Amino acid sequence: MNQEARLDYLIDYLLDENPNADESMSLDKTDTVEEKITLFRGLCNIREPKPVTETFTKVQDAFLTEWNHERKITSLQDLEPARPHLYLWQGDITSLAVDAIVNAANSRLLGCLKANHNCIDNMIHTRAGVQLRLECHDLITTQGRKEPMGKAKMTKAYNLPSNYVIHTVGPFIDERGVSPFKEQLLASSYLSCLALADAYQLSSIAFCCISTGEFNFPNGRAAEIAVETVREYINKNQSKLQVIFNVFKEKDVLIYQSLLEN
Repeated sequence: MNQEARLDYLIDYLLDENPNADESMSLDKTDTVEEKITLFRGLCNIREPKPVTETFTKVQDAFLTEWNHERKITSLQDLEPARPHLYLWQGDITSLAVDAIVNAANSRLLGCLKANHNCIDNMIHTRAGVQLRLECHDLITTQGRKEPMGKAKMTKAYNLPSNYVIHTVGPFIDERGVSPFKEQLLASSYLSCLALADAYQLSSIAFCCISTGEFNFPNGRAAEIAVETVREYINKNQSKLQVIFNVFKEKDVLIYQSLLEN
């Protein structure tokens, strides 16, 4: 089965189980592969966490494995440290082959439910596969409540090139702006992720820019908290973790470069 045949199967499956899907979400056999990928992704994004068949999992995993490896995969060995233990890398965090990548999650831990939204939560869940949402749902069900801000949970990474995903809910900044408490919550997200990685004896972890973007934390202050918190943790705990600050936007590259050079 080639990639397009896999896509056709996966889309038909997802449409069959969701007869109330938006009318725009329908499969046309004349669609291009790129259009079918967009439809597949959207259907996965809006899908509630419920079991899938063994055949669906097998076909999905085969599709995602090939799709994920169509782009360049970057490992820690491909990077040069900016400082001991600390790296800066610009790119798609879902293409990093490290022990763990950090996801800026929502309090349900279910991933972004907006079809084809370009947030990091959406992309991680899309490229990992439906198993990630199912595992996150099990974690929250067992916990019995939503995930609080500043904590962290670890799951498998499934079809991603990393081994694990660490999920953390950072603070949301509203019209009242940044407060010392919100700064403490952001630092707590970084600390919780680092402690969890060390508890599982991981060797490398890649952080996204937690709480920036959709959660409105100012990029510059968020980066200051990230670098300061990570450096203090490594020094205080004599951690051997190799930490990658993963950025996507050019302005974040400049911010982190300045902080890591000082």
